[in-house]
Amino acid sequence: MTRGVAIIGAGSWGTALAIMAARRDHEVRLWSRNTSVVAAINHEHLNPVHLKGVLIPAGVRAENDLAAAVAGAELTILAAPSHAIRNILESMAPVLNPELILVSASKGIESETGRRISQIVAEVIPVAVRPRFVCLSGPSFAEEVVANHPTAVVAASDDAAAARTVQSELSFENLRIYTNADVVGTELGGSVKNVMAIAAGMVAGLGFGANSIAALITRGLAETTRLALREGAQLETLMGLAGVGDLVLTCTGSLSRNRFVGYELGKGRSLSDITAGMNEVAEGVKTTLAVKRRADQLGVAMPITSEVHAVLYDGKLASDAANELMMRPLREESNR
Repeated sequence: MTRGVAIIGAGSWGTALAIMAARRDHEVRLWSRNTSVVAAINHEHLNPVHLKGVLIPAGVRAENDLAAAVAGAELTILAAPSHAIRNILESMAPVLNPELILVSASKGIESETGRRISQIVAEVIPVAVRPRFVCLSGPSFAEEVVANHPTAVVAASDDAAAARTVQSELSFENLRIYTNADVVGTELGGSVKNVMAIAAGMVAGLGFGANSIAALITRGLAETTRLALREGAQLETLMGLAGVGDLVLTCTGSLSRNRFVGYELGKGRSLSDITAGMNEVAEGVKTTLAVKRRADQLGVAMPITSEVHAVLYDGKLASDAANELMMRPLREESNR
């Protein structure tokens, strides 16, 4: 065993990261609120809710107690939904320290405030005990990672040494981690792509084909880039794994929860009906609120985001949203 790794959240991605860290021979503690999940992982080495049937290595121990999960860990990975991160951080604050590396694997933006995860950390954790922060993002379906499909992601941090530590300690066989210094671009790329995936799903649900999906992805990348650059991101990040890579995966992959939500909306189902049948969060549903609000504040044109927002929250039909986008005034591609 080389390092203590705590993973906060036993959904599909948290469970997958726990499995990969244990395969890397780390001692792993995986926190979940669900007592039955904790018991099943510890006694049967299986998560009964997520990644069903995938054997969890003996090096993973599940915990219900958040402080016990984090205590002594050198790497703590936040893998809970973005809407839960603030409360989790507030509970974790007493056991954090500056020597710890805090890794965000949550691809979302707080809907009430528009804060990215790094900004929530800065607000909640006092400077004296604030860990070094790394954002882990990129095109990565949990099911494929644990099935040993070659996967590449990015560890982004203002602290180059912290990013390299995450890179060296979590890269393993099929999981390759690159580093960059652009936390803003990496966080926004991993969040806004979920909004675009809902849009791509709606397009597919309406019965449109590859032409339409390709156009949606390309214009979605343009929207994401406009917002990210306005927030101080680097263009190279949006052209890389955390940007176009994750966008393409989430907009086209059959395992995408956000694409599934959009697809069912395109078929005419209501949002409440769709989400009631899901056992995991589709981050794009709430992230759409935050992205739309932030774009309006900054005066950034995001027409796809606006139409997704109208479908999710204003009762607009997906077909009407698609028509609205096609009827926008003609212009140069590089223009808004």
